[in-house]
Amino acid sequence: MKVALYLALILLGCLINSTTFAEHHNEKPQLVRLPYTSIVDDVERDYFLYLPNGYKEDKAKQWPVLVYLHGDGERGNGKEDLDYVLGYGPLYEAWIQKKDLPFIIIAPQNHMFGRDGPAGPDYIRNRTRAGIPKRLNEGAPPHHADMPALAMFGPMRGATPAKISPPDRFQRETGWRKTDPDVITILDSVLQNYQADKNRVYLTGASMGGFGTWYYASQYPQKFAALLPVVGYPSVQQAEAVAKAGIPVWVFSGGRDPAVETKHFFAGMNKMDELGATMRFTTEQDMFHDVWNRVYAGEDVYHWLLQFTKQ
Repeated sequence: MKVALYLALILLGCLINSTTFAEHHNEKPQLVRLPYTSIVDDVERDYFLYLPNGYKEDKAKQWPVLVYLHGDGERGNGKEDLDYVLGYGPLYEAWIQKKDLPFIIIAPQNHMFGRDGPAGPDYIRNRTRAGIPKRLNEGAPPHHADMPALAMFGPMRGATPAKISPPDRFQRETGWRKTDPDVITILDSVLQNYQADKNRVYLTGASMGGFGTWYYASQYPQKFAALLPVVGYPSVQQAEAVAKAGIPVWVFSGGRDPAVETKHFFAGMNKMDELGATMRFTTEQDMFHDVWNRVYAGEDVYHWLLQFTKQ
């Protein structure tokens, strides 16, 4: 009996002291909308700012910052469309799924740039607000399920590296680089006005946002302590700039992804490897383009980011 009680106490101590994002504070997290004026059209737009549990409890504490760039399907006018940014990603995990992430999260919305017109994709033209996930008073809604990649795209296959990655014309014409320096302007405002640690600023994004992550990090390498691009590969030039700046990177691709194929990641990742960069390259071989659902739902990526401080 004494042995059993002793073991139970040890187990309880391990649970209490385990390093997770499930600590409880007296203060609930907050999700606020803040205005800014975009350089694209000189029009006021809003962005989301998530303040984590316990943010106001310690006025001296400086919180790490996670900047999130969404994908193509979540773009909009930055006002009533802004809620589409809640569709997936770290903000979805923190606000909708109530994962206790210890970051200030910045989530702007990219412009439409004509993607909602007749030539735009169906997933933008046919989307409705009914598809926007809602935060529940009690509990959380069912988490996004992985898409049926096997049924849609067949068995898993190895990727033959492409020598040259395709040019990112889409990113230049409608991607995050077209709103440069909106993201940096927003980031600087948060660093100035909130309890934010300027030496622990992390940048992540999915799909179009993954490409945007590489772009902003290569253009403003002094801003970021680590990167987490999901289903977005770099140009060789971007990879070289990030590697020379000493920014650690963990990049993800999908083995069955027909939209952003794994073979196009290798040119940039091999350049980083050649330059001795701190990097991890993970291919979720069984997944389609929605790799972000698995990546952001876990805790490993957030723990990985938090180990880095800007040099």
